Amino acid sequence: MGQTSSIQQVFGIDLGGTAIKLGCFDRQGTCDRSLTIPTPQPATPEAVLEALLGAIATLDPDYHCGAIGLGTPGPADAAGRVAKVAINLTGWQNVPLADWLEARTGRPTVLANDANCAGLGEAWLGAGQGIANLIVLTLGTGVGGAVILNGQLFVGHQGAAGELGLITLNPDGPPCNSGNRGSLEQYASVQAIRRRTGLEPDELGRRAAEGDGEAIAFWQAYGRDLGAGLASLLYVLTPEAVILGGGVSASAPFFFPSMQAELEQRVLPSSRQGLQVLTAQLGNQAGMVGAAQLAWQSLRSA
Repeated sequence: MGQTSSIQQVFGIDLGGTAIKLGCFDRQGTCDRSLTIPTPQPATPEAVLEALLGAIATLDPDYHCGAIGLGTPGPADAAGRVAKVAINLTGWQNVPLADWLEARTGRPTVLANDANCAGLGEAWLGAGQGIANLIVLTLGTGVGGAVILNGQLFVGHQGAAGELGLITLNPDGPPCNSGNRGSLEQYASVQAIRRRTGLEPDELGRRAAEGDGEAIAFWQAYGRDLGAGLASLLYVLTPEAVILGGGVSASAPFFFPSMQAELEQRVLPSSRQGLQVLTAQLGNQAGMVGAAQLAWQSLRSA
């Protein structure tokens, strides 16, 4: 424990399909050094490991960072040791990335899904500061999520909890990559918006801001769908807050009213008492911040 308490900084690393973001964070979440490198192509586990080792050595040559937290684009095991699958990376099946990094760097390492890391980042330093129980929904290319209970990331007994975008909204809806049909992701993601309108979310947002009736009507319908999906999550988890992130959340002013109305209609007051619905604050830094918090929490529980 003495060695753990002497650690002053940790690495927060966000491993993406096109870029790897690294930062050195102290216990308060201050990041005094950061680095972004391209993800090697093809992004095989071995190539990514070597890229990570090079970036770690470049950013922290004097070994100030005593542990590593890392978000991967796919599920990790419950212990935070193994990247089970990594979306948009080549040949990732049950990769023991934490073991590899520990063996090569001498630093304790923990992994989590990148959406979970983003949620933990928002809970620590973003819109969820001071809120113990919350859910984070990232409205991006897909719909990711994270569940924070009593300030801790909830990953379930196998590590795959928090796939909030894959709940069923319409049993007869469009097929989902998960094998589900009509999942929330098929109504709320960027890809779903393109399929439904032929337009990008930012274009629809711009048109709505200019008073375009069709765009305004779309966002009202979008808010109803999102509210219906959130209703299921609220009944199960009764969080204090829901935080919406991802690119689509930029258009929140256009879909919040219909979403809120849907929640009020569908959810008993006892299951939404004091509920706050907020927009995320950390943008694309959330994953890196959350990965650092994952490392700090892992050290505290060691």
